[in-house]
Amino acid sequence: MAAKASTLSGTVAGLARRGRRSRLSEDPIARFRRLFGRAQRAGVPQPDAMALATADSQGRVSARFVLLKQADDRGFVFYTDTRSRKGRELERNPSAAAVFYWYPLRVQVRIEGRVEPVSPAEADQYWTSRPRESQLGASVSRQSAQLSSREGLLTEFTAIQKRLRGRAVPRPGYWTGFRIVPDLIEFWTARAHRLHDRVLFFRAHGKWGKRLLYP
Repeated sequence: MAAKASTLSGTVAGLARRGRRSRLSEDPIARFRRLFGRAQRAGVPQPDAMALATADSQGRVSARFVLLKQADDRGFVFYTDTRSRKGRELERNPSAAAVFYWYPLRVQVRIEGRVEPVSPAEADQYWTSRPRESQLGASVSRQSAQLSSREGLLTEFTAIQKRLRGRAVPRPGYWTGFRIVPDLIEFWTARAHRLHDRVLFFRAHGKWGKRLLYP
């Protein structure tokens, strides 16, 4: 009887695990967070680095790496100077694509969607969590503008250090966060013979659908 109870317990536990995996497989955000955790545990350098692509009003595309700061059901958040090239492009064309690649896992994640600014309260909260030197650096940088010399930048940095010594560094009005609200999320996993797994999640009528893609 005890053996049967033990078997039943194991079966129930197995079903529960399969149920959790099934839910994860149908929820792309949960799937992303699980993979992100695996990348962290695998020691992937800078697992939060994502290639971000934006486009101007003429459709000319530019890309760069930024750091993911939050991922939840609302979307994927990064922070920047709104006067930068990406900031200006997002103002005119609020759409973006992002890509993660975690080599030890042989996994790539692609994200596409519209972009919206985070709330001032969210930006303030993240700003206060940053190292003071990073706050000062953001305060003197005119991101993407032409720089006459690095010495001049360091002089400005030293000056603001002295000016704000012993005081909190206020968040500049031009520095804030953006959230990619995804309508497409694709998971790519390397397989033998280049027969890779590709699973595309797409948002329709507020719900996620899923389809497989050829490699």
